[in-house]
Amino acid sequence: MKMMLIATATVAAAALATPFAAQASDDCPNVPSDQWMSEAAIIEKATGMGYEVRSVESDDGCYEVEATDKDGKLFEIEFHPGTGDLIELEAEDHDDNDDDDDDSDNDND
Repeated sequence: MKMMLIATATVAAAALATPFAAQASDDCPNVPSDQWMSEAAIIEKATGMGYEVRSVESDDGCYEVEATDKDGKLFEIEFHPGTGDLIELEAEDHDDNDDDDDDSDNDND
């Protein structure tokens, strides 16, 4: 029971801190690859934050996770490779092709 309370408090603290940490965008550190956390640990971290992970890759010295939230909105999340700390959280915009769609609609007029 005590462990359950500690785990719940930890998840709640992480959830509350996420909006504030997400605004800070630090460069990823130069961490030797043998000191990186496993991809499984990063997936577990993102899942614990309430995201469903779609992919994980390394990019510019960070773990970059593509994931969706409970509403299906797509996010790109960067994690520190050695500590798993949140570096950046960015909502992905899927409206990039709207101009193309509008142009095709005009062809049918």
